[in-house]
Parts: sequence; structure tokens; C-alpha cells
Amino acid sequence: MESNRMQAVIKIAVMLVFVGYVFIWVMLPTDLYQKDWLLKIRAETMSTYLGTQGATMLINTFPVLLIAVLGCVYLHFVQKARGKDVEGKQGSDALKRPMIIKGMGIVNGIELSFFLMFIALLIWSFSVNLEISFAKITAKSAAMWGETVWESRLANAGLILGLTGNICLAFLFFPVTRGSSVLPLLGITSEGSVKYHIWLGHIVMTLFTAHGISYVFVWGYTHTLVEMRQWAKADISVVAGEVALVSGLLMWLTTIPRIRRKIFELFFYTHHLYIVFIVFFVFHVGFSYACTILPGFYLFLIDRFLRFLQSRQHIRLVSARLLPCETVELNFSKARGLSYTPTSIMFVNVPSISRAQWHPFTITSSSKLEPEKISVMIKGDGTWSKRLFQTLNSPSSVDRLDVSVEGPYGPASTNFLRHDALVMISGGSGITPFISIFRELVYMCETLNCKTPKILLITSFKTSSDLTMLDLLLSVSDGPSNFSKLDLQIEAYVTREKQATAETKNIRSVWFKPRPSDSKITPALGQNSWLWLAAVISSSFVLFLILMGIVTRFYIYPIDHNTDHIYSYTARGSLSMLLICISLALTSSAAFLWNKGNNAMESTQIQSIEGATPVASPNSAFYNAERELESLPQQSLVESTNVYYGERPDLKRYLFERKESRVGVLVSGPKMMRHEVANICASGLAENLEFESISFSW
Repeated sequence: MESNRMQAVIKIAVMLVFVGYVFIWVMLPTDLYQKDWLLKIRAETMSTYLGTQGATMLINTFPVLLIAVLGCVYLHFVQKARGKDVEGKQGSDALKRPMIIKGMGIVNGIELSFFLMFIALLIWSFSVNLEISFAKITAKSAAMWGETVWESRLANAGLILGLTGNICLAFLFFPVTRGSSVLPLLGITSEGSVKYHIWLGHIVMTLFTAHGISYVFVWGYTHTLVEMRQWAKADISVVAGEVALVSGLLMWLTTIPRIRRKIFELFFYTHHLYIVFIVFFVFHVGFSYACTILPGFYLFLIDRFLRFLQSRQHIRLVSARLLPCETVELNFSKARGLSYTPTSIMFVNVPSISRAQWHPFTITSSSKLEPEKISVMIKGDGTWSKRLFQTLNSPSSVDRLDVSVEGPYGPASTNFLRHDALVMISGGSGITPFISIFRELVYMCETLNCKTPKILLITSFKTSSDLTMLDLLLSVSDGPSNFSKLDLQIEAYVTREKQATAETKNIRSVWFKPRPSDSKITPALGQNSWLWLAAVISSSFVLFLILMGIVTRFYIYPIDHNTDHIYSYTARGSLSMLLICISLALTSSAAFLWNKGNNAMESTQIQSIEGATPVASPNSAFYNAERELESLPQQSLVESTNVYYGERPDLKRYLFERKESRVGVLVSGPKMMRHEVANICASGLAENLEFESISFSW
């Protein structure tokens, strides 16, 4: 109860701070804010230590970092309570009813409401700024700049487009911060929030492109294109803005679906131009103004550096299962203190295939059912995954494989027990998140003796060899000892074959020899990772303020107040960004190394597994079912499964037949399948259906 009370208090505090932060953005373009409130705040905060940027950091940066720290504390309580509150919670999900909007995909009422409010904020900011700006433009004021009234208005409209784009830029990096403490407060996962990053990216680049074109048009019309070569010492640097815009356009160009899907590596590497974009954006507007967009990027940098530290470790890969459908299950050794929720993902890098490529894969194991192992499933669809399968499946198969990982990342908590029934619909490798859900429910049913919902798994495969993915419902070691208490029904469809093939193929197991340097997968910041993240965020920002204050007072201030010199915006921005990087690197490294030492003391020494390579590989329970099954779990699984050939599932029939009061409908797979299920749930013909889409492709 005390934990629930603390969570409620923190949520209220976060809500109040967030409302205040949004209110600042609403008031930002008004004369009341610019000519009254801001001047008073600057008068109170102006000092020889932080200068004018002190007010901006207080107003725009501090509230978001406070939300992030409070979010860390909230998630710490959630993590500690995970598994203790096993009763299903009732609640209204009316706003979560799905709808399909062209260009946006599947959204629910909550997402659409926030999106419309954000668009309203952009329109409000643009219109108010435009009205105030145009009111000040007269023939006399325009003539002072050598322009006509319409030319001045176009130039000012271009400026306001840039200011409006900065609002989008302020929120752009929140959705791609994988270890974010802000997103889980809204019930959003890192992979599920990528679509928000895409929406914001399109809007911000549209506004910034219009911003640049407006100025170029005015300069061209007034024969002042020489302005494009300007790099002012204490004003807007045009050249820096051009470099930022060009780098942004290159990133935007590679997001075209045809380029992103066909030439993913070009998209991936080009997106690293975000560093150039941000650096030259700071040079363009000055660091003081850039503090308005600082908090989102600041949190992203912390997350990115911690991921870098975690990825430097070589992870102990225990074994691999190779399925006839060119699918691999990799099984890693993990520390018992590492816990994660079903549907979590993990990024994997295999240097022998590509040192640069990192790919996200769904975790199929349960941290409760398998406390010392973590597994991911990799379907051989792309060049990278096919090379991995070929490497492991070669006659002279490797006995060691260097692997690095980042993660896992997933929802802060899940509560499938709130449903009376779960209908899980998948296509192809979309079954992977449901494997982790199945194993989690087995744990709840068998270990905690909880009443679990009825499970209906409807899965579609192209060929009968893909049926072997169902074997991954059972663990590589012993599998669930018994899941007879679980009400499970599997409806498997093979769409491209009329009947089962007579060919028999085994599931091949590959076991790897450990190295002394291999380490278990551990939380980057230890078991109390959220509290450590709160410490990193707060201490790094305090350290930055101290360093910035010292540099400003004893180096920049004496130069700025010399009548013959002025410290340039570019140099100030460079110093500020350098101090941010130093502060983040020092605090993050210290926290990571401290927890790495603790993890090393707690972990047992990795020893070779005796009898690791089995004499015979197990057969698939599904690929060739006309035989005597080898184990009780396999037999129970096959008895719960119906296989249909040459047809597709009638999803409407399956969903409308469910008469339970609360039916959770989870879908993972191709876009058309997800849209079909969303339309069925959105039709209103069955009020008991609660839709959730699990998508890892965007």
C-alpha cells in the first residue's frame, strides 16, 4: 500500500510539472511572456556564472529533467512491486479503441487526442507569433532593411516557421530514448514510440525546409544572397543553419520507405548525421536559445552513452537452436538480478558478421521462469540474419561466437491477468512476443497458482517448416515442466501448402564453449537501475552547471565585458557542448563501473558445460507430427494444436465468438493483418474486445 501511495504522489507531481511545462510553450509566443515574465525571470536569475542561458535552463530544461528523475523513482517502485500485485485491474479502455488513419497507421483515441493537441499548439504558436510580428512591420520599418512590406513579412514568416519547428525539435528525441524514464509514465514502450519520432521528424523537417526556402527566396529577390555566407560572431549564423538543414534533409531523404527497406544500411548510417544536425543547430541559434530543446537531447545522450558502455562487453552465448525454417534461437547467460517483462526486445551485434550492424529482436524467454537465461528468436529474412543462420548451420559449425547486446528494453509492467481471455494473432515471426507471454503465464499459473486467462493463439505461416516456431514455446533446457492448468488452444494455419510434407527435419542444437572474458547479461546500472539513472541525470546536470559556472565566470565573462572583444556564440556553444559531454561521460561511467564491479562480485564464475553437445538433436513436435512424442510438454503442446493447410484464418469468427467480458486481442505480424484485426475491434460489433498492436517494423 505504501508503494502504491508513493506512485500516486509521484504521478500527481509529474502531471503538475508537465502541465506547467506545456503552459510555458503555450505562453512562449505572447507579449505577456516575452516582455513581462521573461524579463523578470532574467532579472532574478542573471549572474556572472550562467548569464542569459540561466533563465532558459530554469524554464525549459529543469522541468523536464525533474520529470525524468521523478519518473525514475516511480519506475523503481513499479519494478519492486512487479509480480506482487497479481490481481487483474479493471478500468475503462474506451479511449484505447483502435482506428486506422492514412499516413499514421493504427492509433487509439488517446494518441489521436495528444496529436491533435500538439498540432493545435503548433498552430497557436505560429499564428500568435505571426500576428505580433506583422503588426510591427510598416513601410518605414521595412525600408530600414532595404525591403518592401511583403518581403519583410515573408522573412518574418520564415523566422516564425523555424521557431515553430523548434517546438517539434524539443520533443523529437524523447521517443528514441530506449531506456527512457519519461515514456513508461505514459505507458509507452521505446519500440512503440518510434512512430511518434517519425511523425515529429516529418513535421520538423517540413517546417525547417520552409524556413530555409523563405529566407533564400527573399535574399534572391532582393539580390542579397551574400547573406548565405554569413557566420556572425554574436548573432544568428546562417552558414551553420545551412549545414544543419542539409544534414537534416539527407536524413529525411533516406526515410523514404523504398530506400529505408531496400537499402537499410544507408538509412542507418545517414541517421548518424543527427550529431552534425544538433551541433550546427547550436552554432546557428546560440547555446542560450538551444536550451529550449536541450532536455530531450540531454536524456537521449545519457541513454546513448550507457548503451555504448554496455555494448563493449562480450556476452556469454550458451547455445543456439536451429529450426528447419531458417530460424535461430540464441540463448544467453544472464544474471539473476536482471528482470524484464514479456514483449521486451534486445539489440544484438555479431562482429564476425558485421561490426556496425545492430538489430532488435524480441525476447522469447521469461525472466521469472528462466532466471539464468535470456533468449531471442531470429528469422532468416534479411542478409544479416541469413548469414548468421548459415554460419551456425555450417558443417564445421563454430564452437564460439562473439556477441554484444544492448538492453533489454520493454514495458515497465504488464498485467495480462486483467483479461478473462487472451486472443493472440500472429503472422510468421510475429509469434515471438507471444512466446514470452506464454512462458510468463506458465510461471504465474504453475508457480504463483494464479488464475490465468484462457489463451487462444491464432498463427499463420507460409510453409509447414515454419510450424517449428511453435516448438520455441518450450524452453531449450527442460521446457515448462507442466502447463496442464493453462487453458491453451493453438490454431495454426499454413497458407501456401495444401498438405503436410513427408520430409522429416530435426531441430539442431549448437552449444558454445565459454571464454573467461565472457560475461553474463546484467543491468547496465545494476539491480536498482532506475535509482542509479536518477542519480546520473541529476548529478551530471549539477556537474555541468558547476563547470559552466566556473568557465563563464573566470573565462567568458572577462572577455564579454571587455569593450574591444566579445565572446563568440560559436565558441560558447562549443564549450557548453563539450562540458555537457564531459559531465555525462564522467557520471555515467562512474555509475556503470561501480555496478559492473558489484555484478562481478555477485556473479558466479562461468564454467564449461559438461556434455554440452547432445548426441542427437530433438525432432520438431509439429513439422512431422506422425511419430511418438518424446516428452510430456511436447505431447501436451501438440494436443492443444490444430493445423490447417491451404487456408487463412477467419479472424472475425474467432473474435466475435469470444463471449468473455474482457478479451485482450494482441496482434503481431504483417501490416495488413494488424489493420484487419484493428478494423474488427474498432467496428463496435463486440464491446468486449480490447485491442493492442505489437509492431517492431516501422
